[in-house]
Amino acid sequence: MSSASSPFGFSSTTDEVLAGRDLGGRLVAVTGASTGLGEETTRALAAHGATVVMAVRDLERGRAAADRIRASVPDARLQLRELDLASLASVRSFADGFLADHDRLDVLINNAGIMACPHGTTVDGFERQFGTNHLGHFLLGVSLAPALVAGAPSRLVSLSSRGHSFADVDLDDWNFERTPYDPFVAYGRSKTANALFAVGFQRRYGDQGVSAFSVHPGGIHTELGREMTRETVTALLSQLAESNAEFTWKTIPQGAATSVWAATAPELAGHGGAYLDDCGIATVGHDAGLSNGVLPYAIDPDRADALWELSERLVGLA
Repeated sequence: MSSASSPFGFSSTTDEVLAGRDLGGRLVAVTGASTGLGEETTRALAAHGATVVMAVRDLERGRAAADRIRASVPDARLQLRELDLASLASVRSFADGFLADHDRLDVLINNAGIMACPHGTTVDGFERQFGTNHLGHFLLGVSLAPALVAGAPSRLVSLSSRGHSFADVDLDDWNFERTPYDPFVAYGRSKTANALFAVGFQRRYGDQGVSAFSVHPGGIHTELGREMTRETVTALLSQLAESNAEFTWKTIPQGAATSVWAATAPELAGHGGAYLDDCGIATVGHDAGLSNGVLPYAIDPDRADALWELSERLVGLA
């Protein structure tokens, strides 16, 4: 995959990436906007003039986040909407409401997610990480595709993770019905799915003016791992130490920088489907582990098509 030249890198922040950028008139939707990377992504985009639809599971927490953003960006144009990605009915309701009020969308940032949680299922019966991180966002993206096409040139940003190296998607046992549940395998499958979704979306909507990207934000202390047990936290830290002795945490503004770069960078034109990290296009086939690059299976077009077909069937679009 060819590289898009970028003046930014590991330590770049959202404000540095957006310096001098006027996003007035642009409409952006961000999932998981009430905390962490989603809140910072919203703040940064709003600070540069974008109208941001904050898609949040908890409206009270969403209002608190909007208040924090307006404290630093008094003229922030924010819209708050309820969205529970663990419920397909909630996703459909959100999409219907959005499309009733807006005829176009410039950027959709699929930021929300859960990580390495104990075994459980969504209200629709899907393993929680696959159901929330992937299927909820899959249905959301496909449902809002007409608005993205109407807003073209537009972008879809899918937050993946270097945790994709934990596991490829399992198209035959996606619900852990035949294999023992492992929280990191489940997380890895869902993050691979997030990357493959960007590839699949690009293949279906790229010729209509929509560019799709997946993003590795880096290692950041957020609420993503709020449901991790002490054992899974210990296992993750051990894995980080073994795979990358030079591992460094990012701040939240650094972690959200690649998301806003993916959403706005003109130099990414023509690179749809790419997996991005540190405000650049990741190396393919490098020692992905938890140190650098993206494993080929996470951007394989045939895997993306197979996952797309499975996802359509599971969410009732087939």
